[in-house]
Amino acid sequence: MSHASSPLFDLETLRSGGKRAVAKALAAVETARGSCALVALLDEAARAARAHVLGLTGPPGVGKSTLTNALVQRARKAGQTVAVLAVDPSSRRTGGALLGDRARIQTDPEDRGIFVRSMAARDRLGGLSDDAIAAVVLLRAVYDLVIVETVGVGQSEADISLVADTVVLCIQPASGDSLQFMKAGVMELPDIIVVTKADMAEVARRAASEVAGAISLSGGSEGHSQGWKVPVIRLSATTGEGLDSFDEAVQAHLSHVEAHQIRAQRRVEQEERWVEEAIKVRFGTHGLARMRRMARPQGGPFAREAELAAELTSNQE
Repeated sequence: MSHASSPLFDLETLRSGGKRAVAKALAAVETARGSCALVALLDEAARAARAHVLGLTGPPGVGKSTLTNALVQRARKAGQTVAVLAVDPSSRRTGGALLGDRARIQTDPEDRGIFVRSMAARDRLGGLSDDAIAAVVLLRAVYDLVIVETVGVGQSEADISLVADTVVLCIQPASGDSLQFMKAGVMELPDIIVVTKADMAEVARRAASEVAGAISLSGGSEGHSQGWKVPVIRLSATTGEGLDSFDEAVQAHLSHVEAHQIRAQRRVEQEERWVEEAIKVRFGTHGLARMRRMARPQGGPFAREAELAAELTSNQE
């Protein structure tokens, strides 16, 4: 099939083809899942990852889209290309993205260095569907920075760790005391914690103190990156307060995970989890248990998933 008629491209064509080529490839992720051409493209992209993936999670209304806007503008001023994937809860009526975060992210349509896409979470609440994971794999092979924004409800706080190199938990002032944060069960997940709306001065300071207390009590202050102390940053994306500190924290975390080979190891673990999650979604927990008893195929994560799925399907017939 020729490139002219196919929505799938080799990676070099994808990188040089601009927004239209990327949009076609992401459309294929949703329409051609499991095809040999898409599997090959995704595994090629997985091997050629070049972006740092920043995952933002937190409840609706916390200010993630406002923060994303600010981060996109700062990255572009620094000469970085940026992709944003906003993963929204699915509409029960249409199955599409319910909140449409893309509409709240302001970009210049003529700027080839910015790409923004909303995707529905399907049946993963605010979390990441298999399609969203595949989309991140493509985007991180094309752009310098990928920002993945999810609504922090239920499983999604854990889901963001399936793709992110740096997990950022956004919390708004007056959203609960340290005991509630501990009950949420998410304090061991973030690499950076942000208290938004810092212009609410005293309330924001109190929230930051409560979060720091929750981290200390839960034993999560060392994060899930060895030796990394999770910073709690107060910021206001509208006034710019705290954005420099946030940039410094992200860069410090990137340096830390690269210096200790943590990012490379995390990505290997993520790929294994992608395969397991995809098999579990398709074949259930019984299918996952059967998969774990099977010989593991070689190749990239998407080829491994396809081969395991084919074998499980044939065994069902």
